[in-house]
Amino acid sequence: MERNGHDARVWLALAAVYVVWGSTYLGIAIAIQTLPPMTSGGLRFVAAALVLGAVLLVRAVPVRMRWREFGSAALVGLLLLAGGNGMVAVAEQHISSGLAALLVASTPLWLIVLRTVFRDRPHVLTLAGVLVGFAGVAFLSLRGGGASGNGVGITVVLLGSLSWSVGSFISPRIPMPANPFVASTVEMAVGGCALLVMGLVQGERLHVGAVSWQSWAALAYLVLVGSLVGFTSYIWLLGHAPISLVSTYAYVNPVVAVILGMAVLAEPVTAAMLVAGALIVVGVALVVSTERRGRTATPSGEETAAVPGRVTASQPASEP
Repeated sequence: MERNGHDARVWLALAAVYVVWGSTYLGIAIAIQTLPPMTSGGLRFVAAALVLGAVLLVRAVPVRMRWREFGSAALVGLLLLAGGNGMVAVAEQHISSGLAALLVASTPLWLIVLRTVFRDRPHVLTLAGVLVGFAGVAFLSLRGGGASGNGVGITVVLLGSLSWSVGSFISPRIPMPANPFVASTVEMAVGGCALLVMGLVQGERLHVGAVSWQSWAALAYLVLVGSLVGFTSYIWLLGHAPISLVSTYAYVNPVVAVILGMAVLAEPVTAAMLVAGALIVVGVALVVSTERRGRTATPSGEETAAVPGRVTASQPASEP
């Protein structure tokens, strides 16, 4: 009975990561209908940092850290949230949420490229997955015009994906706060403030009276559900489920995003998106499945989960 209850919690948490993180692309698309993109991202992450920070204080979680750890978390926050997530919001002004999700799904592929550059030679099947996935990215970039997107949006979201990948790559290689929730609070606070400043520099202005209730509702959803429920579920899964199961979100999220964009916003799904999306998902699946087989196994045969807050190539922890 206890085992069944544990399994049920695992599947509920996994479903939350699948649906919640897959739906954030739709949430961003609705939020930026009447909210400036960088400003909306800044408000989202500053609010999420305040809520998470308050929870940590109420629960008396130790938040002390060295300045080097704070600086590292701040740098990761700039790369992941200001550079990565902020660029997704900007890109969704020009491309559909489904197309953005498919391109962001290339994050594990970029991580393998970074590993190769720094002389960490991946398995040949991993490299094959990278080639297949990037073939999909190239096809989508070349054929992604028309109703589904344009070159500007595609370029911006790919730059954002690269920024997220760099942040994910350096995170386990620099001194970070030991508690992943403390680290995330710093990352969201710094990344959110950076997005607000970037928005001001770009001339964004928030006119509260012009913001629709739908955009406010979407922003609240992104704060409370996207950033807090999704992330908490993900961190819990890392400690209670095999990483091979947890990492499947990397190729489920874009499928969820495409379906929601089509169903809610009537976003077109072109033949190019279907072909390229299949290539990207297959490439990412090949990378993830090959990488996880190389992980150290526990005596019981279960794969060991990565340390929470640490990110690897097959566990990019990407959340838009």
